[in-house]
Amino acid sequence: MIGRQTININKSRELEELYQIMEKKWDKEKYNTFFLGKPNPLSIEKYICLPATQRYMIIAYPRKGGKFFSRNDKVVLTICDTPDSMKNQIVTSLARDNIFKLTYQISESKSRNEERKGPTEETLQGYTAYMKQILEEEDLL
Repeated sequence: MIGRQTININKSRELEELYQIMEKKWDKEKYNTFFLGKPNPLSIEKYICLPATQRYMIIAYPRKGGKFFSRNDKVVLTICDTPDSMKNQIVTSLARDNIFKLTYQISESKSRNEERKGPTEETLQGYTAYMKQILEEEDLL
């Protein structure tokens, strides 16, 4: 289990710019809808939130390079707990016939650990591959 994916990009982007790219290119019928939100009430910043499973969601955000620990501009996708306050919003962002529908249903019968290592990780990998495709279309890779 990795739980976090990074995609190096050739030009830094702000969160709003990444959101606009996704609004324009993201296939919401196949890959679900998304929204801006804070995954934790104590979060300092907002992230792009994507549904994953019953207990987990995927957040996406850009990070500028040039810092000591982060030399490259990148887009980060990572797994995080879905707070109770967001569960309704996550469920309503699920598309009726998306590629992760079975993954979401399978996750209902698993323990938290199995859910995170299995269906949630699979969803993260799928979103990452699709995000790379979109960023390539935008000449950001």
